[in-house]
Amino acid sequence: MKWSNRLIIMLLIGAFLLSGCISTKVTLFRSYSEPLKEYTLEGEGDGKVLMIPVKGVITSRSKNRLLYTEPGTVQEIVSHLEMAAEDKKIKVVVLQIDSPGGTVTASDILYHEIKEFKNKTGKKVVIAMMNLAASGGYYIALAGDEIYAHPTTVTGSIGVIFIRPDIEGLMGKIGVEADVTKSGVYKDMGSPFRKSTETEQELFQGIIDELYGRFVGLIAENRGLDPDQVRAIADGRIYTAQQALDLKLIDRIGYLDEAIAGAKQIAGLPDNAQVVVYRRTERANDNRYYTATGKGGGGSPKLIDLGIPEYMNVPDAGFYYLWTPGVE
Repeated sequence: MKWSNRLIIMLLIGAFLLSGCISTKVTLFRSYSEPLKEYTLEGEGDGKVLMIPVKGVITSRSKNRLLYTEPGTVQEIVSHLEMAAEDKKIKVVVLQIDSPGGTVTASDILYHEIKEFKNKTGKKVVIAMMNLAASGGYYIALAGDEIYAHPTTVTGSIGVIFIRPDIEGLMGKIGVEADVTKSGVYKDMGSPFRKSTETEQELFQGIIDELYGRFVGLIAENRGLDPDQVRAIADGRIYTAQQALDLKLIDRIGYLDEAIAGAKQIAGLPDNAQVVVYRRTERANDNRYYTATGKGGGGSPKLIDLGIPEYMNVPDAGFYYLWTPGVE
């Protein structure tokens, strides 16, 4: 059956369910139009631990899906932090990271916002690395007071990459050329319509070196390491949790419940303190591993969201703190 026929069937079923023929309330698609609300996952003691998920490619750009618009990572995380700042009962935040990184600026904004949140509120932030916390994912982890990694976490990939599409060969095959009029010799530097010159490559490398230097400097500052020591391990390779611990890139190896227990301890909270999340709708059988904050199912219906994972897409041209396996 063609996907278009399946889509029609899906929409007909949706119309049937929403028409009132069945009284059960059904939410087929995510919605980010409703405000975040607090939901308690566990505990009933004094004080709160807030869990904030950081999932997927880190970006400040809103994501336009077929039937809804999803806020970018920066907008969503800052919304969580602003709400947490207003609640005096929240003493510590557990940032649950599962990300290959993202754009340089979005990663840097989140690092800054987390630091500012801590400085203005006095609240603690504990990092819980999950499956992947690489490049920009590790960059924002540096803002935490303690970094936990799951025993099977992959982290590291410290460095900068400049990515741009190259369609010069394709244009040559179809007989299309780009006619460019420019004010300066480097105005179309990085254009996908032609190869970069040797001088342009050097200019790009200079920018990359500066951004890389900032990354190295923040690691040295936040992890108490010598910059030369950081450069020796910051060649883009990824590390297991144990390797990262040996290199002093993280503080502890532990499961999520251990990170939460550590967060309670660092904030001086009792063992039965509340663990809360911000969501836009209540979840049945909710627990600490559920990371979606929008209204709707745990994932978009497959016949509606036909996209491939973000990190497998050809990214927009730009500078990234991003682990990009398979991207050349």
